[in-house]
Amino acid sequence: MRIIKRGALEQFWQRHPDAKASLEAWYGVVRKANWKTPAELKQVYHNADLVGRRTVFNIAGNKYRLIARVNYLTQRVFVLYLLTHAEYDKGAWKE
Repeated sequence: MRIIKRGALEQFWQRHPDAKASLEAWYGVVRKANWKTPAELKQVYHNADLVGRRTVFNIAGNKYRLIARVNYLTQRVFVLYLLTHAEYDKGAWKE
């Protein structure tokens, strides 16, 4: 998978250093993945939630949320939002 907006990961972990290891691990796994369906993604990330066309990943033990759009056909993952759990709960990212 090709990850679009890796810089967003780096910006986030600069503000939240405790997220760095989890985000780097997520990046490494996703970059090597070749998922064809959401079911294949869920085999690796059991706790990932599919919300409409977006996929929500738990980061750093569910302290943070990474929201992405996964295009299985083009093998691209677009990082849309990186949020604290409190920001995620407000739900503005759904609009």
